[in-house]
Amino acid sequence: MRPIATFSIVAYDPHNQEWGVAVQSKFLAAAAVVSWARAGAGAVATQAYANLTYGPRGLEMMEGGMPAQEVVEALVGEDDERAARQVGVVDSVGRAAAYTGPECIAWAGHVVGEGFTCQGNILIPGTVEAMVRRFEQEREEAGELADWLVEALLAGQEAGGDKRGRQSAGVLVVRESGGYGGNNDRYLDLRVDDDPAPILKLKELVGLHHFYFGEVDPDDLVPLESVASELQDLLRRTGRYAGPTTGAFDAATRRALRELVDTENLEERWDGTGDVIDRRIVEYLHTRFAQS
Repeated sequence: MRPIATFSIVAYDPHNQEWGVAVQSKFLAAAAVVSWARAGAGAVATQAYANLTYGPRGLEMMEGGMPAQEVVEALVGEDDERAARQVGVVDSVGRAAAYTGPECIAWAGHVVGEGFTCQGNILIPGTVEAMVRRFEQEREEAGELADWLVEALLAGQEAGGDKRGRQSAGVLVVRESGGYGGNNDRYLDLRVDDDPAPILKLKELVGLHHFYFGEVDPDDLVPLESVASELQDLLRRTGRYAGPTTGAFDAATRRALRELVDTENLEERWDGTGDVIDRRIVEYLHTRFAQS
């Protein structure tokens, strides 16, 4: 069994009631192994010689009300190979705990903070501490848990990261009814499984997730009539509109735009009704269908 040498952060945001895990490793698709979370229960990162039962078992314990420290003690206490394990946990109310076995490959260790824990193994010394500083700074600023988690990974990489290099990264955030369609808790689950700069790519994906599924800023709304001419030109290039450029946002233009918006999976930002549209949709479509 290969060790999952990595650095990760497990955290809780009480304001939005979100739990999350972010991870980077010189290991293919590390997030598929390391990251576990359930809304109302907590989050777990299991790594080093990872024991994948730590994820579901830890979440079950926390869902039953067990605090993070007791969960960690129960998980490693029952594990004959605990000396080579590493785990970080944050529970339903944000209590955090972690364990680094004495046989984890140096540098290995963890730092537990208020509502989060950072841990890693086979690292350049200083990686985990840099993550802690960045996370504590970022959560005082704008953004949301997913942004703060990825920023913590970036700080860890900037400080040295995994001694062996980079390959994969991922961020998982859950909240009650936060997933697509509202019938699940998987608000955000993004992975970069094999890339020379996985954290940078992950940050790009988080930005795309905010664009596709985030709330529309009322300050970004523009009247459809004010962009009708440029939309008609654009829609004609895509083959969805055959009429003239009139500058009037008529029924034919609306139908064509709605079809294009649906094709581009932007319906969360515009449902085809009303007299205004998110300017970010217009900007995206111009970039996506730029004239050659």
